[in-house]
Amino acid sequence: MDGRNEVSSKFDEVAYAYDAQRRKLIPCFNDFYQTSVSLADTSVKRPNILDLGAGTGLFSSLLLEKYPEAEITLIDLSSKMLEVAESRLARYSNVNYVLDDYTNYIALDKYDLIVSALSIHHLSDSDKMKLYKNTLLNLKANGVFINADQVLGHTEAIDMMYRGDWKSKVEASSLSREEKDSAYERTKIDRMTPLQTQLNWLQDVGFDDVDCVYKYYNFVVMYGKKREDSH
Repeated sequence: MDGRNEVSSKFDEVAYAYDAQRRKLIPCFNDFYQTSVSLADTSVKRPNILDLGAGTGLFSSLLLEKYPEAEITLIDLSSKMLEVAESRLARYSNVNYVLDDYTNYIALDKYDLIVSALSIHHLSDSDKMKLYKNTLLNLKANGVFINADQVLGHTEAIDMMYRGDWKSKVEASSLSREEKDSAYERTKIDRMTPLQTQLNWLQDVGFDDVDCVYKYYNFVVMYGKKREDSH
């Protein structure tokens, strides 16, 4: 099974229980998502939004609360995750679903906002760099990219600290033993990259105002903007 099929399979397995578990698996859940939604700022009343690795549509649902007239596209490898998203967003008519690998996705239309939450860390470094280049291409001038994700500690000791903190909080949660073990099993498909490396990549491909706006151990929210003269 190649890496992308493995990711799809792992998340198909947990699709219908995923949202119930997520708050317990993300210790900083509220700040993490609230910061991400706040950064998704545009003066466009009906923004065109792309959600990369959209999963069950949680991030998209929060953006639609902020921009109810937005046209939003969710792309994900897991059909079962997108089924949950369709159910969650059923009251909205302005939502498109794409079952595909978003790494090579080049859109016909440009987007005002491109977002991703807890997905890009499953990609190899070369695919991350390719995705960041494509994301810049897919944005309109002054468009914004937000990546809310997990990163690798920049030293072995720091990474062990990150992992230890997360595991201790998961163990203290009300998740069942089976749910905890399933979460640990899913970490085996993670391919995390240090934060500074990714900020450098975003700058290198042409993003402006690149920053890490929020950080809690290895949970981070990265930001970049496409300047008007970018191609």
